[in-house]
Amino acid sequence: MILCTAQISPCWKDPDATLLKIKNLIAQAVECDASFIAFPEQVVTGWDPADADFGVQCEDGHIIRALRRYAKDYSIGILGSYREYHHPKPRNTAVAIGPDGQILARYSKIHLFSPGGEDVSYFPGDEIGIFTLDGCLCGIALCYDLRFSDLFRLYRGKNIQLMLVPSAWPAIRMRYFELFVTARAAEYQMFVAGINTFGKTPVDIYDGGSLIAGPDGRILTRGCEGEELLFTAIDPEVVEVMRKEFPVYQDRREMVY
Repeated sequence: MILCTAQISPCWKDPDATLLKIKNLIAQAVECDASFIAFPEQVVTGWDPADADFGVQCEDGHIIRALRRYAKDYSIGILGSYREYHHPKPRNTAVAIGPDGQILARYSKIHLFSPGGEDVSYFPGDEIGIFTLDGCLCGIALCYDLRFSDLFRLYRGKNIQLMLVPSAWPAIRMRYFELFVTARAAEYQMFVAGINTFGKTPVDIYDGGSLIAGPDGRILTRGCEGEELLFTAIDPEVVEVMRKEFPVYQDRREMVY
């Protein structure tokens, strides 16, 4: 799989403008032979817990419909996230879409960022999201989830080979973004892709710095400060070889823990 991570800025609270921007980036990714493109957290609106009701839609709303149409028109897999309608509060939800436009998986953010008030504005998810594309078994998490190793252990128990983590990780805490992306990759011997946003919003300042770490924890691809498309070859066989040759996970002692 050629994974494209789209490190971009949202057109703040202008979903239609952002969707047009996304469409143009998808066309560029396809020209570079990408088979899957992943966007930052809540890319269509921008992440803003203080105004969580703006742009809230059901899955059949125009945001996901547009992403499904782009996937089919360009024959590429897409991961996008949006503010999903849910009672009593919306959910922060990511959707994986196949190159035929069909939805492969959904994931609503399980760990809400309480220091930023996300827990007040959103309702947490309670199920993981798994899908297969190009023979690679993929899982989905969102931003703050990176701090919770147990979630990644759950995915490792499902033999996930690639974790996709759309994020809105602020510039002031970027050292932790790198720490957690690489730690989760090394801990559970999987590729981990942290797709971060860029730019200044009313909420915070974001420096990009997207990262893809291999199953040994080494950084394979790193974004600079600015908007850019990053391309990484993901070979699930590398994961299987490492897990076989260095079988850390089987040495866990659950009864002691």
